[in-house]
Amino acid sequence: MGTNWLIIWSVAITLFQVSTVAAADESSCVPGFQSKLLILNVTHKHLRRGTILGKVGFADCSGHTRSLFSSDDNRFLVRTDGLLMVKRQVILHEGNQRFSVHSLTARGQKLTLPVMVLYRRIHHRNKELLDHTEMSSTNDTKAPILYFPKSNPGLKRRKRAWSIPPIGFPENFRGPYPHSLAQIRSDEDKVKKIYYRITGPGADQPPVGLFTMDRVTGHLYVTQELDREKQDKYMLQALAKTDGGANAEEPTDIMINVIDQNDNKPVFNQSTYKGEVPEASEKGFDVIQVVATDADEPNNDNSDIRYRIKSQKPEDPSPNMFTINPTTGVIRVNEAGLDREKVPKYELEVQAADDKGEGLTGFTKVIIKVTDRNDHAPVFTESRYEATVEENKVDALVVKMLVTDGDEPHTMAWNAKFNIIDGDPGNLFTVETGTNKQEGIITTAKGLDFEKTSKHTLLVTVENEAPFAVPLVTSTATVVVTVEDVNEPPIFELIEKHVSKSEDLAVNSTVVRYTATDPDVGRKQKVMYKILDDPAGWLVIDKGTGEIKVRNQMDREDNAVKENKYTALIGGYDDDDQIPATGTGTLIITLEDVNDNPPSVDDRLVKMCNKKPVPQLLSVTDKDGPGFTFPYSVTLQDSAKTNWTARMNDNKTGIVLTLTRELESGTYKVGMKVSDNQGLFQLNTIEAEVCDCTGEEVRCIEKVIAGSSMPVILGILGGVLLLLMLVLLLLLLANKNKPKKGQPLLLDNDIRDDIFCYDEEGGGEEDQDYFDLGVLHRGLDNRPHVFRDEVAPVFQTRPVVYKPRPANPEDIGGFIDDNLKAADNDPTAPPYDSLLVFDYEGGGSEAGSISSLNSSSDGDQDYDCLSDWGPRFKKLADMYGGGDDDMM
Repeated sequence: MGTNWLIIWSVAITLFQVSTVAAADESSCVPGFQSKLLILNVTHKHLRRGTILGKVGFADCSGHTRSLFSSDDNRFLVRTDGLLMVKRQVILHEGNQRFSVHSLTARGQKLTLPVMVLYRRIHHRNKELLDHTEMSSTNDTKAPILYFPKSNPGLKRRKRAWSIPPIGFPENFRGPYPHSLAQIRSDEDKVKKIYYRITGPGADQPPVGLFTMDRVTGHLYVTQELDREKQDKYMLQALAKTDGGANAEEPTDIMINVIDQNDNKPVFNQSTYKGEVPEASEKGFDVIQVVATDADEPNNDNSDIRYRIKSQKPEDPSPNMFTINPTTGVIRVNEAGLDREKVPKYELEVQAADDKGEGLTGFTKVIIKVTDRNDHAPVFTESRYEATVEENKVDALVVKMLVTDGDEPHTMAWNAKFNIIDGDPGNLFTVETGTNKQEGIITTAKGLDFEKTSKHTLLVTVENEAPFAVPLVTSTATVVVTVEDVNEPPIFELIEKHVSKSEDLAVNSTVVRYTATDPDVGRKQKVMYKILDDPAGWLVIDKGTGEIKVRNQMDREDNAVKENKYTALIGGYDDDDQIPATGTGTLIITLEDVNDNPPSVDDRLVKMCNKKPVPQLLSVTDKDGPGFTFPYSVTLQDSAKTNWTARMNDNKTGIVLTLTRELESGTYKVGMKVSDNQGLFQLNTIEAEVCDCTGEEVRCIEKVIAGSSMPVILGILGGVLLLLMLVLLLLLLANKNKPKKGQPLLLDNDIRDDIFCYDEEGGGEEDQDYFDLGVLHRGLDNRPHVFRDEVAPVFQTRPVVYKPRPANPEDIGGFIDDNLKAADNDPTAPPYDSLLVFDYEGGGSEAGSISSLNSSSDGDQDYDCLSDWGPRFKKLADMYGGGDDDMM
């Protein structure tokens, strides 16, 4: 066998050597393949896609470094650089494969190279491999000799004819080491001294020193064991140098393939597998799949795994209850008879062996649980149930029904589900499974009606969530439901009653008759009526007939009316002796509009300048609905026509108010009559504040009393208060120095005005106490500025013009207003408040008058003019003139 091995290597090397003879010049180049036959040795029958087989040498004498190749077997591909590789997976069933490679010369001549791929199996147990691997490291003559590829002398540029074929070496080779792999030779060593060396990973690159080369002889050695699982190939580069260090040959690649050995056993991805199989499963039912992997080279016998079941525990009812697919590892049921009640669990030992089941082995455990199947039907504990339910109740509990089941608890084969199959055409009942899965609960889905049906008979069945594994009898039960009568409220003919009425419908007029019926026909009860909710109190209902009438005048514009609709809640109740039942209905009255609301002006206060005034637009609203509103019309009162004009705007929805002549600053009242399109009108008074300004920008200076500023007004009020306090102080002092009875009050014959203190209204003037008036005079003389500077108003200095009485009686209102304003600004026009001192009236009536000091009580003085000065003075006018605020 060792001789055969050496012969194979010799033939391969000889076929890969360059056999061309150097020509004397470039014209001697002959195009074509560098060999007549290419033999490629492989160590696997399964050639994977992308596997490199070798290199084809070809020269077309054109100087190109690449050529186009084709193959008559599309599973193999030749690249333009001549590298031959597997394009699609190839299986060498016969141990070899033949095909041809084609190429064209520069002149278009087609050339063909026969190729043979040979399979040579290498195994550490084969004597052939042992004979080869046990060669002595010193016996270098047995190692193949590999020559550097020849260069074509006919080419202008040196080009390799082909590469050195890959060298195969088995992993885990026991030595001795170093072991010779091959010898690298150069044809130049015949004429000159050549030195050899290698470079690349495994030589002078990590892992350094794995491969070495004898510098003189070119012998290539491996120094230690190789492991394909760590690295399956090494690519080295061989160099040939002359004694002077020049390249004797172009560097050439050496590929060393590590040949796989069966040194890894199959390993399961789980130490224990767990699966389930339903009882009574048929033969062929898939249970579980086990998977093992092998670290050896894929698509090789060393990693070709087969499965088998080594043992089964227990062996009942048969030792071969399960089988396994030897290739896929799928475990299936092999025989019928699985019964959970007899054998609930099986334990299998499964083996995986490589080398198609004859090599190294691995083991795992598979636990198969036999699951329950639905071979027992659930059964009701009672065949008949009776229950009583009140009518009209929804979700009311009717009955609970218990069942029993012989299957494994809390499984789909044990869990029960219920159905009502008869007696419920109206879907009045529902049945659900209780939380314990062994109880059926029936409830009412709708309210039951005693008057329609007083008794229901239901037929209920029970099954399991899982279908029956074998034909079984379905259990049934009968449920009799008696409906209990209750007093039901009357039902109105319509839940909502809609009517349409005019809002001015007369009081005591009938709106509608709204009636209800009692569903308890067997009780023969009477229905009566009442109003439950009447927001505005407009309605009244007849208790016996349900006739609804108008109690108070209705108004569409009332806040209780929403979108022209007035809603009232009507109740109908029976005359049950114990608990009368009340039903409700809704009455919705749509109120038809009538023209009962005159238009009104929204803007009651406007401001404008008295010079070149800008017309003011006043908005108008009407509470009535469409048809009774705009277009509006406006007419000024006679008193306002002198100074103002009013007209409607273009769309007749607003009033344009215009000041026609210059007026003094102040607030004026403008009366106007505004009518809707039906002629319904209303008098409106507008307050116009006229300011001393020009144009659109209105700037009003706050009006003061007779031209005085606000501090002066406050000073006047403060002076009045001080005066009152001073009078009170003087009265206290005078009372302290009260003269004796019979002593005259006046001293030194001073007989001017006296001040009388009345203890009571009766008793006559003889009961009066007398005081020295001179004390009061001295007090007044000491502070004359109080009355002269603070009480007396400061008037404007410009002359006041009074208008003459008009001839037209219609203008009398404007005449009065104008002269009133002039009098308010006239410093000579009395009265204004001051302290007056009167002479003694003599021996007649001693009850003299104190003039204007009494004006606040007797109401003779008119203070209405203060209202034109603004809200603060209006308050003062009400206090002194006895206005509304004073009355309050």
